Amino acid sequence: MSRYPIITRSAFTVPAGNRPFFQKYASMPDDRSEHYYAAQPTSLSQPVIYEDTLRGIPLKLWTDRGVFSRGHTDLGSRELIKAMELAGARRILDLGCGYGVIGIAAAKLAPEAHVILTDPNERAVKLARQNLETNVVHNAEVRQGEGFDPVADEQFDVVLTNPPIRAGNAVVFSLIAAAAAHLPSGGRLYLVARTKQGARTFAKEMEKHFATVTQAGQGSGYRVYEGVK
Repeated sequence: MSRYPIITRSAFTVPAGNRPFFQKYASMPDDRSEHYYAAQPTSLSQPVIYEDTLRGIPLKLWTDRGVFSRGHTDLGSRELIKAMELAGARRILDLGCGYGVIGIAAAKLAPEAHVILTDPNERAVKLARQNLETNVVHNAEVRQGEGFDPVADEQFDVVLTNPPIRAGNAVVFSLIAAAAAHLPSGGRLYLVARTKQGARTFAKEMEKHFATVTQAGQGSGYRVYEGVK
């Protein structure tokens, strides 16, 4: 039995009465002054593991302070996982993976693909590697670094991202442009953002770099956009 707390959640449903608990639990006071995309978190490490089922896949996920969405699958990632289509993909990138929930779901849904997860946060990278092992994922790897630096010369069929909105629009715009550069003709970018935090603005930016941009999903105050190069 784990010596850390275990939180159990059901697939894609967050009972209204439970939301305040999970939101409070995931953003303790000593986390709020620290950006989750910092390379070296200084907040006290207190790991927790939670269980969730996403698109029929049961997962156990380690999380920690100083890493985005401690103790629960965030609503944006849920919407992205529901919307992403990975049929035929052989190389998939989870950009800004955090503790790895999107990339792990992708690896499970596309077992013939190789999935690379990247994040600048060293604590997130360690958690993501631990979560690959915990969930017996053999077709994925985790790399640390800013943006596309860890995959500078590589191409992908699909890029998945729940971008760091708090870093500012300029950062998100640069990631969109870089994603296009790492995709061949027909390659796809899936991006999720909160509607009230500029989702439509990001869709317009995607239109500058992709042949078609469509809304692939919507729910819980978030929109998922698919850009096809």
